[in-house]
Amino acid sequence: MEEITALELKERLAHGHKLQLLDVREPVEFEICNLGGELIPVGELPKQVARVRRDVPVVVICHHGFRSAQAINFLAQRYGYDNLLNLKGGIHAWATQVDPEMRIY
Repeated sequence: MEEITALELKERLAHGHKLQLLDVREPVEFEICNLGGELIPVGELPKQVARVRRDVPVVVICHHGFRSAQAINFLAQRYGYDNLLNLKGGIHAWATQVDPEMRIY
């Protein structure tokens, strides 16, 4: 599974790279802090898989990187996705390494 660090993601976003941010946390977690993008809780993926793009890299985000890894494995094995990147350390890594103003939970 390919991973991207918070600092690498920051660079890609700063340079305007085309990508999709896919947050697989629960809505209450997304309300606490998020990077924007699509919110599809991991349990909803089977019903909402059509929202996951195939034409650009998709950065999958959760709290610490575990649920996003599960989501990537599911999407790759069940639907053949090969453009998915796991945000290493999740939104927590983003908050601690990139945006110290972001709420941590």
